Amino acid sequence: MLHHAKQLYTMLLLMLALPLAAQDYTLVWNEDFTDATLDRNVWNIEVNGDGGGNNELQYYCEKGVTLDIEPTTGKRCLVLTATKEDYKGKKCTSGRVNTKNNLYYTFGKIEARIKFPNTANGLWPAFWQMGNDFDKVGWPRCGETDIIELGNANGIKHGTQDRFFNGALHLGSAWNTVWCDAQDITYPYSVEDTFHIVTMIWTPTSIDMYMDRDANPGVKPYFSAKLEHNDDPYYNRSLVFAKPNFIIANLAVGGNFPQIWDIKQISALANGPRSVYIDWIRIYQQGTDKETFISPSPSDAIEPERGTAVDNITLTQPAQKVILNGKLYIRKNGQLYNIVGQPL
Repeated sequence: MLHHAKQLYTMLLLMLALPLAAQDYTLVWNEDFTDATLDRNVWNIEVNGDGGGNNELQYYCEKGVTLDIEPTTGKRCLVLTATKEDYKGKKCTSGRVNTKNNLYYTFGKIEARIKFPNTANGLWPAFWQMGNDFDKVGWPRCGETDIIELGNANGIKHGTQDRFFNGALHLGSAWNTVWCDAQDITYPYSVEDTFHIVTMIWTPTSIDMYMDRDANPGVKPYFSAKLEHNDDPYYNRSLVFAKPNFIIANLAVGGNFPQIWDIKQISALANGPRSVYIDWIRIYQQGTDKETFISPSPSDAIEPERGTAVDNITLTQPAQKVILNGKLYIRKNGQLYNIVGQPL
């Protein structure tokens, strides 16, 4: 951990020292799920059976969220598992996690290596984000960015659900006046049952999403949108999608997206539980003055060289690394320090 933290610390110092034009994306956060337990300083496990606002069938609970080995590759992953069972009035359970109020960021590149299950028929896995002001303004005013969703009814209709997926933006003043830009694609190959890397590049002017860009650097985005100005603040993409967002990953069962509302028709769970495996999630940024990044994870905090003034910081709470206006700071016990440990 110390060696990794020093490497990241050095990279960030180099990034801040470069002229903006020379900067490329630099890793600011990496979650590889190799710890013994899920880092609850970062991750919230959702527990509810409210249907996600989409008439979903599952009850989200802690048993649906584990850290375990993916059997084919041996990778240790975050595992979200859907199981057909009676639980608190629902006919199935599953898992959903988020980083709300813990880890959130504005702009950059986010990537995740994910193994989606066979969704046929009725599973709805998703990797997405929402504005961290959700608790204050609610949905859809917070804005929602669906980086990838699988299991849509159109894929079921055409028998292409293993390669049919979409990205989407949602915003608006109220749930019944929401504006949605959803762009779907039928890919030339299946994206289920093996690991794939999903990428979103989010800037002040655009959002682009890619599948397997690591293996195909020239691949075109499956979703692309300009963040245009609108005089109505609730529908102003350049405003709604220019604030800190938190990460969400979940495996829904049934509901409006696959248009299956009867557990008896969820054939995907007929032969036992199904799981989403997330190998890692990474966030990269360029160090611009419009980017922000907040992370409370002790394992992810910047650890400077020993012997600096940072040694004098009392470690009674997890450290946060903070990038504000293109500069790196450390937050400890409510106090901001610069990178040499001087309080601000």
